[in-house]
Amino acid sequence: MNTWRLGDVTVNRLGFGAMRITANPDRSVAIAVLRRAVELGVDHLDTAAFYASGPRYANELIREALAPYPEGLTITTKVGPGTDPERGFYNATTAGELRAQVETNLRQLGVDSLDVVNLRITGDGSLAERFGWLAELRSEGLIKQLGVSNVRLDHVEEALAVAPVVCVQNSYAVDRRGAEDAIIRYCADRAIAYVPFGSITGAVDSPAVTTIAAAHDATPVQIRLAWTLHHSANILAIPGTGTVRHLEENLAAADIHLTPDDLAALG
Repeated sequence: MNTWRLGDVTVNRLGFGAMRITANPDRSVAIAVLRRAVELGVDHLDTAAFYASGPRYANELIREALAPYPEGLTITTKVGPGTDPERGFYNATTAGELRAQVETNLRQLGVDSLDVVNLRITGDGSLAERFGWLAELRSEGLIKQLGVSNVRLDHVEEALAVAPVVCVQNSYAVDRRGAEDAIIRYCADRAIAYVPFGSITGAVDSPAVTTIAAAHDATPVQIRLAWTLHHSANILAIPGTGTVRHLEENLAAADIHLTPDDLAALG
């Protein structure tokens, strides 16, 4: 796997998203997936305190599987959305709520400082005040680096005016691009990692994807991931899965070399 800088650390460009590991009621399956991911060279995990299914929390599974954490492993989490026993799912709007979410991540992961925290926003409002609150927690040492998620380009600019941004995490796929290419270029020019979520799910594979998959003896998911990695050097993919077999298939996409004709066919 080739690499890219995630702020002050270097990580392999094909990482792992932990959202789906809570789905299986058998905890041993999630533990096996996480341990196998690290064995295969994954050094960038994406998670969140609100990734949960019933009593199974992704952060706690990560801690059980991998703590004490191997040197060089970067765990990225996100705040903004959260869960509360009384309110249910909510979006943090105060400094106290964001601090509480950060502290929940610290407790669940069993660490004193979070490697990277993304502020995930909803709606069209400014993020400057909330990002400033996280910057204060960074100054306190609870967070090492900051990123943003589910944002427009003007949000990225707004955040950069407050504190350094090491990554932007948005929805992006070969067949679902929107205005994201401009954000990817903006980030690449500033050595900011772009971390797409949803790049392998939620769409019907086009004839181009299925044809190219057959030509490479690969699955459509592998072609989607290979395209994502080919598209821009600053992209860090974080495909998630709940099985070791699919994990190994996903990581094998790093070895697929798409031809210029393939890339042209995929747009």
